[in-house]
Amino acid sequence: MPLQRLPLMESVLHAMSLGAVVLDNERRIVLWNTWMITHSGLTQEQVSGRDFFAVCPELRGGRVDAAIQYALHNNFPSLLSQTLNKAPFALYLGDERIQQALEVTPIEVAGVPRHCLIQVHDVSIAVGREKLLREQAMVLRSQSFADGLTGIANRRHFDAAIEKEHRRAKRGGTPLSLLMIDIDHFKAYNDYYGHQKGDQCLIQVSAALAGMLKRPCDLTARYGGEEFAMILPETGAGQARAMAEGIRERVQALAIRHERNSDPSQRVTVSIGIATQQPEAPMEIEALIGAADRALYQAKRDGRNRVAALQPA
Repeated sequence: MPLQRLPLMESVLHAMSLGAVVLDNERRIVLWNTWMITHSGLTQEQVSGRDFFAVCPELRGGRVDAAIQYALHNNFPSLLSQTLNKAPFALYLGDERIQQALEVTPIEVAGVPRHCLIQVHDVSIAVGREKLLREQAMVLRSQSFADGLTGIANRRHFDAAIEKEHRRAKRGGTPLSLLMIDIDHFKAYNDYYGHQKGDQCLIQVSAALAGMLKRPCDLTARYGGEEFAMILPETGAGQARAMAEGIRERVQALAIRHERNSDPSQRVTVSIGIATQQPEAPMEIEALIGAADRALYQAKRDGRNRVAALQPA
């Protein structure tokens, strides 16, 4: 390369909006461009001629070290993505460490031992965008599994959860109980008090149901309209009935006025149907849901504001 072109090439490297570090075949720093100076706080005079790993000791023995070896001794370029090396160099923008992607490239010049060029790309914006997209995806996923009005699990979430817990119960030989819960005379409530009050009633009842759950594996979901479902893994018939009675009492204790309810208290009440799969009698999910549904209708036929239980066929 003509001598007059060397200052031009050095000027180009200093003007680049990315980090550029050139090492000789002994891993001594030949060039440390303006971008590196700005973000590392180290000047060209402080690093020039020094062993690269004396300046950046935290990079010794890692993938950057290996990439430099490949470039200098094997003439092999390397790309170190941000995924595996989030911020190898101690480079900062303000107080934030810059997220980086690196390219290590061998440089061949006639009559000169092989050098290598390390290019440092600031990928902080791209990383931030990916993080935002992941967060948005998580929000969308949570929204797709949550009921828009009440905030508890929706029917889609229930379907996925009952399938998972049903498999787990069969595999582990444990009982699985299902509660189907329906607000008594809700249509009459909605017609009399209006849809806004009806929505508020659903929100209050669903919050009461969610407040009854004590374990992460338990799930309450809005099954449809004014009907709710509760999945209780590792819960036998007796425990399920105790939970159902607690729910019934808790909803009644909300004291939501319901003048169109046939119950003497004239408060919002619920009827609950229970079905329990026993370890010795595994069944299909449809049979478990069907039994809980039939138990719910039995509770309504018996006068509402009560609990009924049926064993799946």
